[in-house]
Amino acid sequence: MIDDNKTSIEVVNKNLTNDQKARYARHLMLPQVGEKGQLKINSSSVLVVGAGGLGSPVLMYLAAAGIGRIGIIDDDVVDITNLQRQILHSTSSIGESKVDSAKKRIYQINPDIKVEIFNLRLDVGNAERIISNYDVIVDGTDNFATRYTISDCCEILEKPWVFGSIHRFEGQVSVFNLRGSPNYRDLFPKAPPPELAPNCAQAGVLGVLPGIVGSFQANEVLKIVLDIGDTLDGRLLLIDALSMNIRSVKYYSDEKRKRVTELSEESIYCSVETGEQQSLDASIKQESMGEIQPSDYFEKVKHGWRPFFLDVRGEAEERIVSLPNTDLRITHTEVPSRIHEIPTDRDIVVYCRSGMRSAMIVRLLKQSGNYPKSVYNLSGGIHLWSNTVDSSVPKY
Repeated sequence: MIDDNKTSIEVVNKNLTNDQKARYARHLMLPQVGEKGQLKINSSSVLVVGAGGLGSPVLMYLAAAGIGRIGIIDDDVVDITNLQRQILHSTSSIGESKVDSAKKRIYQINPDIKVEIFNLRLDVGNAERIISNYDVIVDGTDNFATRYTISDCCEILEKPWVFGSIHRFEGQVSVFNLRGSPNYRDLFPKAPPPELAPNCAQAGVLGVLPGIVGSFQANEVLKIVLDIGDTLDGRLLLIDALSMNIRSVKYYSDEKRKRVTELSEESIYCSVETGEQQSLDASIKQESMGEIQPSDYFEKVKHGWRPFFLDVRGEAEERIVSLPNTDLRITHTEVPSRIHEIPTDRDIVVYCRSGMRSAMIVRLLKQSGNYPKSVYNLSGGIHLWSNTVDSSVPKY
């Protein structure tokens, strides 16, 4: 059992059907599982937050294992750039909501389980309502705002959750809040700066890495449900896919940390760095920092406007594509040390892949007080440019 009270798994079905015995035969042969354990699995419920790189293997393996009720929450749609690693989806799923695509695939794997989908982003307004209905929560997210929301909500509701993270060739896995074990805030009181933890779109990721990390996460879920083995609570598993070194480090509860008793947007906001704030309340855009749509920029340039066009992406991204008339590329983390290269006597338009990093740089330039001309963020970046100006520009 997970817990004697709040998160215990009640076995609803007394016996497996003949079809279930055939489907789960390899589980039944394991002394640590058997029919009693399989009934626990069939009676359990798991919420997976994110149906992308990590969510893909987690959902597929949990469905195959027979988790009785699976919840999936994601507000994104399937894009061709997802298919290099998000094996839950296929080329025919492009343009479809990820939760709908995931539901179809899960039912192909195991039609006997119940799938509940939420086509929205998990936030402080809906987290308690959704999370309260599941035994175990799995983190398949790619942003710190949602991760801290999961952490705080699970601490309030006393729910265990399985953490996973990927970056280029490296992965991390842990279990938080299991029977009073340490929580995410004990290990990471605050998120690292965005430049130290870019997401997959900004930094890239080896396609198989989410499969490795997600499989470890699914393994932890099954151990929690079955109450077997040594779970990763109090240990952070570190995976290096290049060297194939796998090690774990111990961590402990911070006795000085004030326990979370209610969800607060302010507490989430204070935990993440500036680059994550748009995940909470679109605060960057609300500061009237100057946004220009790619289509408006394109039309104004056609009629003679000549702003300084600044690309703040990385060198590897520049090799994939650059927008026409780009004057200079400086990686966003290098802008403060190279700000003298950006002219002060011209209007400036800053762009990146999606408009997030460029928004940070627009604010930096405005706050410097050295740019009397207009400074604009190219809203939606290269992705919106591809959607509204030139579809031949690749999205990545």
